[in-house]
This record gives sequence, structure tokens and C-alpha cells, in this order.
Amino acid sequence: MSMLAIAFPAEAAISVAQAFWGALRPMLGIGIFATALVLFRPLIIGLLRAALLVLSPRKSLNERRASNAAHGARKLNRLAREMEATQPNLAAELRWIAARGE
Repeated sequence: MSMLAIAFPAEAAISVAQAFWGALRPMLGIGIFATALVLFRPLIIGLLRAALLVLSPRKSLNERRASNAAHGARKLNRLAREMEATQPNLAAELRWIAARGE
């Protein structure tokens, strides 16, 4: 501060206010942005879910059942390969169950 600040206190106050506003402005912008996100959160979530469904639609019930059955058959065949050396009868039964589709 200079000696003129005593003579012209308004100019000193304006420079302090400008510095304060320079620090406050980004925080105010972030606060407004966060408020808009909270306010429009359901809309934003709905739009994101719709976009996700456009990019990768959900499989039908039959497709999901077939996928689960194939996964189960792969798991049984893997277990049968592990049991082949120690218990060949059990391995054969596991392969039979996997082929039957249960």
C-alpha cells in the first residue's frame, strides 16, 4: 500500500474486492455446477442408461438361459478333465451330465 491509500481509501478497497472476487469466482462456478448435477441427477442417470442400452442391448431370456447352460457345461467338462486321472468313472458321468444339458 502506498501513502495515497490513506487519501483514496475507495481505490484500495476496490483492489481488495477484485482480488477477493478473483478467488471467489471459480468456487462459485464449481458450486453452481455441483448444484446442477444434484438437481438433474435422475435425468442424467436415465440418459446414461439409455445410451448404454443403445450400445449394448440386453440379451433375451432365451439367450441368457442358453449362455448359462453353456457355461455350466464348460464348468462340468473342466471338472471332468481334472478328475480324469484319479476318478475316470466320475469324469465320464460329469461329461454325460454336461452333454445331456442339465
